[in-house]
Amino acid sequence: MNKQLNFSRRHALASSLALCLSALLPSYAFAQADSATRPLRLVVPFPAGGTADVLPRILAEKMRDAFPAGIVIENRTGAGGNVGGEFVARAEPDGNTLLASPPGPVAINHNLYKTMSFDPTKWVPITVIATVPNVLAISNKVPVNNLTEFIAYLRANPDKVSYASQGNGSTSHLTANLFMQLTGTRMVHIPYRGTAPALNDLVSGQVDVFFDNIASSAQFHTAKRIKVLAVADTRRSRALPDISTFSELRLPAMQAVTFFSVVAPPGTPSSVARRIQGHLAAAMALPDVREKFAAQGAEPGGQTPEETGAFIQAESAKWKNVISTANVTLD
Repeated sequence: MNKQLNFSRRHALASSLALCLSALLPSYAFAQADSATRPLRLVVPFPAGGTADVLPRILAEKMRDAFPAGIVIENRTGAGGNVGGEFVARAEPDGNTLLASPPGPVAINHNLYKTMSFDPTKWVPITVIATVPNVLAISNKVPVNNLTEFIAYLRANPDKVSYASQGNGSTSHLTANLFMQLTGTRMVHIPYRGTAPALNDLVSGQVDVFFDNIASSAQFHTAKRIKVLAVADTRRSRALPDISTFSELRLPAMQAVTFFSVVAPPGTPSSVARRIQGHLAAAMALPDVREKFAAQGAEPGGQTPEETGAFIQAESAKWKNVISTANVTLD
């Protein structure tokens, strides 16, 4: 009798567990089946040709076998990345539509815009594709040759030195504000529409300073057309191994990298996020992919969804403080 009772209890427990699992499986099974019949859509919220667009395309070529229906890179631009962000945020949370983006619509914009049509804090993180450090680049016309001299020059000439940015609220804009907050200096902001025109005016001496990402500035430094004084990362970059980090130059809090992450719509099952992260990480580990990333000045990522979520939260908190202190706002 006791054996029959114990068996009945075990059978009931097993049946209950099976019912619970069956309730959880449909979303995962649907996503698995769907990935075989529908292409994976990676939405890039910035124009084609830039680093934000190039990196996902490199990875997509290596993941074709994992996604039999194909991988589509779709550029949906506008509003600092918010147009593409909104599109993905409203997509079905099945793992077939993802956002591949730099920090704007993932970790920064909700601290800049008064109203947004989606909540970036609700993204389901998948992984960091890569990080690209920002560098302090100055015109050859600025009469200094190292960071110590540059800070002294700024303090002696408050509001007389101009700095370029890729636009209001961009990473370069916020990085310059972080630098000024840490050093107690003041510069005049000159916003541009993107990296190319800002860098062109830095090279020609029309603007004095640009906190650019290393990928676009390295070639001009090597050609001695501008001077890169420091790298805003925890370690030196392979793109410019001769340039010290801010930490080495006794300004350790000056850390500013442009990161490129992949996130999924709110409600995407964690099992789906982990599966896609595995494919992305495997692609990033390939030697030829690492070489192509290095050519972009990018350090491959591959972090787990949990690590990615913690990283994005930390970046958001850091830039929120910079934005608040500098009173940066966008309509």
